[in-house]
Amino acid sequence: MKMMGFAGWSGSGKTTLVEQLIGLFEQRGLVVSLIKHAHHDFEVDQPGKDSYRHRHAGCREVLITSARRWAIMHELRGQPELTLDQALARLSPCDLVLVEGFKRATIPKIEIWRGDGEKPLLFPEDPYIVAIASDRPVATALPQLDLNDPPAIAGFILKTLSLA
Repeated sequence: MKMMGFAGWSGSGKTTLVEQLIGLFEQRGLVVSLIKHAHHDFEVDQPGKDSYRHRHAGCREVLITSARRWAIMHELRGQPELTLDQALARLSPCDLVLVEGFKRATIPKIEIWRGDGEKPLLFPEDPYIVAIASDRPVATALPQLDLNDPPAIAGFILKTLSLA
């Protein structure tokens, strides 16, 4: 599976860009999956629903299935969180995996940066950043992508990963 990560500060626009890219890749017939790292506790089901109640009663895993989708929730119950490699091993085969978060992963990443001057750039400290997607020019020799041009960013990813 080919993989491209997205790194950037909270509020930089990573999720919005990734959402747009997924649609562009799907239009090209690629099977796309996503791994997103959350830095906090999160819930994927709602209090009061059966799956929520079963999980909170102590189930290690709860699998929900319907005619449209299935999902499995796995409670770590004190075990360490998954590494990126462990998360990848749980995905079904696909053409492209997009990774949001996992800033320190040793995978090719595009840094998403808004030039408001409030947050420092990440690329000087991360040799795995292969390009900068920004709303203004950045002083770097890395390829620079217009954050407001998702088709150009998709093209860069396809070329970089030899999927074009």
